[in-house]
Amino acid sequence: MTMSRRIFSSIALSAALLLLCGLGVSAQTFGSYTPYSIFAVGDLANPGTAYNKSMAGVGIAGRSNRFINPVNPAAVTARDSLAFMADFSLHQDNKIFTQGNMRSASNAMNMSDCIISFPIWRSSAMMIGILPYSDTGYGYSYLYTDPNIIGNVGNVSYSAAGKGSIYQIFAAAGVTFWRRLSLGAEFIYHFGKLEKTFTETFSNSTYNGASNGHILQLSAPAGKFGLQYEQPLGARSSLTFGATYKTAAQLGGEVTSYRYSTGTAASDTLYFKKGAPGVLLAGEIGAGLSYRYGDKLMVEVDYSRSDWRNTGVGTREGFTGNLSTGDGYSCFTPGVSESWRAGFEYVPNRNDIRYYHKKIAYRGGVYWKKDYYLLDNNQIQAFGLTLGATLPVPPGYNGITVGMDFGQRGSLKGNMIRETYINFSIGFNLFDIWFQKHQYQ
Repeated sequence: MTMSRRIFSSIALSAALLLLCGLGVSAQTFGSYTPYSIFAVGDLANPGTAYNKSMAGVGIAGRSNRFINPVNPAAVTARDSLAFMADFSLHQDNKIFTQGNMRSASNAMNMSDCIISFPIWRSSAMMIGILPYSDTGYGYSYLYTDPNIIGNVGNVSYSAAGKGSIYQIFAAAGVTFWRRLSLGAEFIYHFGKLEKTFTETFSNSTYNGASNGHILQLSAPAGKFGLQYEQPLGARSSLTFGATYKTAAQLGGEVTSYRYSTGTAASDTLYFKKGAPGVLLAGEIGAGLSYRYGDKLMVEVDYSRSDWRNTGVGTREGFTGNLSTGDGYSCFTPGVSESWRAGFEYVPNRNDIRYYHKKIAYRGGVYWKKDYYLLDNNQIQAFGLTLGATLPVPPGYNGITVGMDFGQRGSLKGNMIRETYINFSIGFNLFDIWFQKHQYQ
């Protein structure tokens, strides 16, 4: 048995995609843009590939031999035994922010995933790739309005900006026992750089302004474990239960915090410190249940929970979202993140030879989630609706997946900002056969 030229081309293309992903990581400015990303490690990425996102992010109990599912490492065994698979996705955020009578908008694009998957031996398989973990992107400014300050020193402006991303490289392997029980384990390495700056500027040149900020160079290893149990309900239908557990991760690297004066008067360094982050990335547990009817219909419901309250992100420099170093107060506090997701996939007839639209996989979903932080003791919640489809590209299971996410986060209560968003994702699914015997010499 020898490797076909098409397989070699697929591997070469996947390697090129991984290289491009790496270049994208180093060049990324705003992977996502939201004022809420000022806190901790930023805005956490939604789970999965374009395939998962088009179904509201479900995947804990999802099994498909046509798509890579990175949400549960046990799902890697749902595949054709000789198949080589690759997935590359992009994700675009489009948001409108509302606070009181003020409105603004933003859009940003980021890599969603770059993954390859292949069999190991008999009922075991493996996948490796890179996914975004969190993004920091914000920028705003305002003028002080206190008449006592303006009367004494003149106009004073304040501005804040932040950028950067944390990514996760992973390698996962799984094995299936008795054709029903699948177990998977995954090694994850988080890495990335975040920069946050806060500046005060005086219109009166006899006063120096102040610039303070944090540079966070972060890394952390973690593990993830998953299981799936599939119970046949008849000749064509089945019910699958899935569960995942991701370990907490001790952040390594270095946090540089500084504060110095700026202006025409004598400049001086007021504060400079380097140290270890001293915080954790919270662990996560998840459970899901899916129903499948043949190759036509799949419905899934997932729940996940992550507790950030004892991770240290609410008290450590560079993570609290404080406006100045050492002021001892943050309007953000860490909390418990939870989500409920429900999604479906429907294919009229995958084998139809007359009508192309009947071979398309149509998907949709709804979700509700609350973020891992509170703003002035107000819980930040989001809800949304997703729609999507995979357009098959012969031969095999190759396809192009497109998806949309319509939703809202936050509200107009208190100091909260309401985000209304329409996000888009596009994924490229590659499929080929590794080793096959030649029928003719």
